[in-house]
Amino acid sequence: MELLVASGIGACMAAGIYLILRLRTFAVVLGMTMITYAINTFLFATGRLVVNLPPILHDGDAAAYTDPLPQALVLTAIVISFGMTAVVVMMSLGAFIEGGDDHINMPPDDREMPPLKTVNDQPEEERA
Repeated sequence: MELLVASGIGACMAAGIYLILRLRTFAVVLGMTMITYAINTFLFATGRLVVNLPPILHDGDAAAYTDPLPQALVLTAIVISFGMTAVVVMMSLGAFIEGGDDHINMPPDDREMPPLKTVNDQPEEERA
């Protein structure tokens, strides 16, 4: 069971990283969502993978116990990630409407770095 969950988390994380490295905003949003799913699954799995056991300690048996804290953390993370995904979708939609496409390429003017100025480039009067 643990190998299956770990493989799923790894595949989801790899797909998310691949999508984030694409040059389209929609793929970046999907990649962030995939990474969020991977992290939520990892957090949920930290509470122990057991079947049909309550999140409450019965009769002092620690082996028959599921930790409820990761479940609460995942629930909170789902709400936060949904809100952040909505914000990123609105930002990418605004960029698409203003730019006309959803490419993430930088404009040519932003790619050129201005020449660096050093202390020796200043006139003698301004240095003193």
